[in-house]
Amino acid sequence: MRLRHCVSAGEPLNPEVIEIWRNKMGMQICEGYGQTETTILCGNFEGMPVKPGSMGLPAPGVNLQIIDRDGEIAPPGQEGDVVVAIEPDRPMGLFLGYKNDPQKTAQSFVNGWYLTGDRAYKDEDGYFWFVGRGDDVIISAGYRIGPFEVESALIEHPAVVESAVVSSPDEIRGEVVKAFVVLAKNQAPSDDLISELQEHVKRTTAPYKYPRKIEFVTSLPKTISGKIIRKELREREWKSQK
Repeated sequence: MRLRHCVSAGEPLNPEVIEIWRNKMGMQICEGYGQTETTILCGNFEGMPVKPGSMGLPAPGVNLQIIDRDGEIAPPGQEGDVVVAIEPDRPMGLFLGYKNDPQKTAQSFVNGWYLTGDRAYKDEDGYFWFVGRGDDVIISAGYRIGPFEVESALIEHPAVVESAVVSSPDEIRGEVVKAFVVLAKNQAPSDDLISELQEHVKRTTAPYKYPRKIEFVTSLPKTISGKIIRKELREREWKSQK
């Protein structure tokens, strides 16, 4: 037997990881997107052109869209809420509701859409690109900043093994970007390294997205499946700043 096809789901992969895998294994990782509440909603399916880092194209039978604040379908390149059309036909595999929680169920099904709670944008070719969970998006001085992009920039730096980005309270900007960073074994925390990482993110993404706060940690909280629990870090950060 031999490895013929590689897929990934659960959490978006950083471009660095995708590139390392391709260089070592000679194969492209094809990412997909779905939720516990759904089956797979979109993906880079076998036989279609793959855009590394993209969630791919909608799965057959799924009307997946990006909508803006007014509930209108957003144009290509505009970030919005990821939704699934449930009218006129409900897609196979979509859950019916949350057990013993009618309020949460009602909030998830609005105006003919199932609201996933995720944020993304769609490009000119119809490929979806993940931004983050709605609760994870940081709003700093009016700018919307997705944690995944900042985390991807940080992990490209050779001193960084893992990172998690959350919001931190700020009197002037409302929120600022804070990064929890796990360093490589040969690296030591320092103010110089903080400055270096901040400048790296500015160059890699945009100046307004850099983490104004960086905390070095030995590990990050994760679920049993390995997902980083940003909510725990965010709640800890806001509680400590009160």
